[in-house]
Amino acid sequence: MNEQAIIKIVNDVIAELLPKKEAAPTPNEIPIGISARHIHLQQEHVEQLFGKGATLSVKKMLAQPGQFAAHETLQVVGPKGSIQNVRVLGPARTFTQIEISHTDAISLGIQPPLRESGEIAGSASCILVGPRGSLILQEGVIIAQAHIHMAPADAQQLGVQNGQYVSVKVQGRRPITFEQVKIRVADHYHLEMHIDTDEANAGFIQQGETGTIITGKMAGEPYNNFVSPPIEINHKIITANDVSRYQGETVIVPKEARLTALAKEAVEKLEIELQFHEKG
Repeated sequence: MNEQAIIKIVNDVIAELLPKKEAAPTPNEIPIGISARHIHLQQEHVEQLFGKGATLSVKKMLAQPGQFAAHETLQVVGPKGSIQNVRVLGPARTFTQIEISHTDAISLGIQPPLRESGEIAGSASCILVGPRGSLILQEGVIIAQAHIHMAPADAQQLGVQNGQYVSVKVQGRRPITFEQVKIRVADHYHLEMHIDTDEANAGFIQQGETGTIITGKMAGEPYNNFVSPPIEINHKIITANDVSRYQGETVIVPKEARLTALAKEAVEKLEIELQFHEKG
């Protein structure tokens, strides 16, 4: 082997051993955080489930300032099953909310709506079981809409506004594009896109990977020209769980159908239009 070939081999080996330079992030690149199932509790419910005077204790701080995963966990119970050791996030909030994936919902036997965090009117119900008590929630279980937290400076740099919907493309072993991802802007927010475990699994996405904003529309604008088929519920008794997924939609039901009291309340709160039809 001549000297020139030896030098080339040595240089190739050295190049492999040297730390690789990471590619510079693109201007629209967003870190992705994967949200596993979790629970937010109001203080009254903290004490009901963990004992009088109980408070949530910090296990791990989260990316969003002031938010933490607590040591405390609960059992979530539905009509068809239960999920143990669901993490509570702190600090305590003004209302109790449970965020789960669609897969979780199937195992529990409930039908939570796809909602932005905080929009729990008419959402699914469940039972929470803690070490010192239990709680029947008439509403509060949702599947969280994918969203991006960011500070005003991030929004300015990315050219987006609070309430805007964007598409986010994630490159990887299974490239995937998320539609209707909502922008949430606040001074205290840390830049991060939040998706649930079902969404992450669909794209083989791991915690800390990044996505790129590729399109956007303002809230209230039609996102595309797709016309969905009519929504029909062909039950004799219609419950809140049946209708709570269809906020702002028109739903066709049999003329003889009866709505439970909670279903009527959900229809009003969620501005659902019911159209009654004769069976034919």
